[in-house]
Amino acid sequence: MPRGHKSKVRAREKHRQTRGEAQGAQAPGAEEEGPCTSSSLLCGSARSQDGERPSTSQALPTGDLSSCTPLDNRAIVLVQFLLRKYNMQEPITKADMLKCVTKKYKKHFDEILKKASDLMVLAFGIDVQEVDSNRRHYTLISKFGPSSEARLSGEEIMPKTGFLMTVLCVIFMKGNCASEDAIWEVLNVMEIYDGRRHFVFGDPRKLLTQDLVREKYLVYRQVPNSDPPRYEFLWGPRAHAETSKMKVLQFLAKIHNTVPSAFPTLYEEALRDEEARTRASFAAMLIASAGAGAQSRGNSSNFSQP
Repeated sequence: MPRGHKSKVRAREKHRQTRGEAQGAQAPGAEEEGPCTSSSLLCGSARSQDGERPSTSQALPTGDLSSCTPLDNRAIVLVQFLLRKYNMQEPITKADMLKCVTKKYKKHFDEILKKASDLMVLAFGIDVQEVDSNRRHYTLISKFGPSSEARLSGEEIMPKTGFLMTVLCVIFMKGNCASEDAIWEVLNVMEIYDGRRHFVFGDPRKLLTQDLVREKYLVYRQVPNSDPPRYEFLWGPRAHAETSKMKVLQFLAKIHNTVPSAFPTLYEEALRDEEARTRASFAAMLIASAGAGAQSRGNSSNFSQP
């Protein structure tokens, strides 16, 4: 091949490569129109209780990971880094995260961190919080209560948390009982499909209808008199014990960078639930205290006998 022609070929190839990188690293604002997440449908379900309905186009699934932008891919790499730090209980600094992001995307660090933080909440139920603004140190906190921390000590079971929190959100927003179709509608927005193995959650149907049911986080039952049979989900006893409607609402609010009171109908119900829990705990304490007092008196009388 003549030398001049080779030079032209190389120039065209370099131009295509440069153009591709420029499109991939475009301004962060342009990327916000990219793949939707469960947040659009979750928020839409909440708003519908107050009379507003979201556009159906906002709830359409967008395909597979091939639609990820370069910043999305960096965010996924950052999530993997954060999970390793979480499992090893090591401190997290901005300097370490910048090394993970690489110099090429350093100027987009804030956007990448936001994407990674949102994914940590949605997929794993883990909140990324800055604990030292001067030294830029961060910590990872489970959205579940302390009783579930031990359950989250291994990476192989961590993904269940965000999956479960999302399902519990849907059940709460659907009047504490959600149809199986409603659950899958939201999971589809998260690119989780019935019959398709997921790269994080494995077999989603097994996780949803067997594993979480067996662990008593969910109740899965047939709708009475349904023909053909239809199924629905409720919170299981373990979900009631380890979390609350307020915590689930806080999870939903975190997704939308807002506060629980932004969802007034759900917030009022969550407050009533908190009050009922407080009364039940207080009553249990009184019963336990009375029982301990009676036992103490009985022991004292035994000692006093000759």
